Amino acid sequence: MPTRVSSFAAVLSLALSLTSAALAGPLAVSSTPAVDSYSFMLGHMKITALSDGTVPQDLHQLLTGTTQPEVDSLLEGSFLQNPVEASINVYLIEDGERRILVDTGAGQLFGPGLGGKLLDGLNAIGIAPSDITDILITHVHTDHTGGLVMDGRPAFPNATVHVAASDLEFFLERENSEKTGYAMQYFEEAEKTVGAYEATGQIDHFDETENILPGIVATVHPGHTPGSAFFTVSSEGETMVFVGDLVHVAAVQFPSPQITIVYDVAPDQAETTRIEAFSDFADKRELIAAPHLPFPGVGHVSVKDDASFMWHPVEYRDRKAD
Repeated sequence: MPTRVSSFAAVLSLALSLTSAALAGPLAVSSTPAVDSYSFMLGHMKITALSDGTVPQDLHQLLTGTTQPEVDSLLEGSFLQNPVEASINVYLIEDGERRILVDTGAGQLFGPGLGGKLLDGLNAIGIAPSDITDILITHVHTDHTGGLVMDGRPAFPNATVHVAASDLEFFLERENSEKTGYAMQYFEEAEKTVGAYEATGQIDHFDETENILPGIVATVHPGHTPGSAFFTVSSEGETMVFVGDLVHVAAVQFPSPQITIVYDVAPDQAETTRIEAFSDFADKRELIAAPHLPFPGVGHVSVKDDASFMWHPVEYRDRKAD
């Protein structure tokens, strides 16, 4: 693992300090108080994508294994320019009496105006925090676990939090920051978030491949973090996979999946995991959901050629089902 404590912290601080003003351009749009949501059925389960907000990302500072000209060229091909706006998507699964969140967004940990819209989004669709029965954590990073707490207290009092044991062990041990060169900020924030649920006995950890809930299988795919997980959800013959931070930037990492990001604990392993998973999803034509792809972050992967892939967002519908 790389030893880059100061450089990592500096880049992280820069990424979080960017403001929407830096993105101003001829097509910039003002924010609105509404919280975006998009629902569809998967068998008998109702899936709702909820926006926790977006954050600006300076890809020149964040992406690794590439060059600035390559990044700019890939962005231009998708009519984008650096910095880009990254979505923070959270997913709600309603399955009978169970109301299950996949990740929880950033909560209050990124500061005002950067994420933290999850509770408002749940309220808008008539779901109270106390209604949430389970929370599936794809990995222990702030923008996925920050929403677990509000004002320092668990935000979902009745929920069991499902997280990979390897991520729990890594991020709840501060010494791992010095051992690996990974930013101490993540370890401190893990104590505030998943640590709060461990203290109340609300953590259920899993290893490798486990059926954690009816119709939901967790699998561990290390690289981005030691315990990065996919959650495969199946109902009435239909399946989708929640992939966490397998991919951060569609315009860059589908055509060039070898490009990594400073948030990866083990970049080489993250690259291998991404390429293998993209190939598998394309071969099986599986529906996937990714938290940082443009909202709602749901769609399919196809093979473009031997070294690259393409992203196909899900078909949008705004009418009653047939």
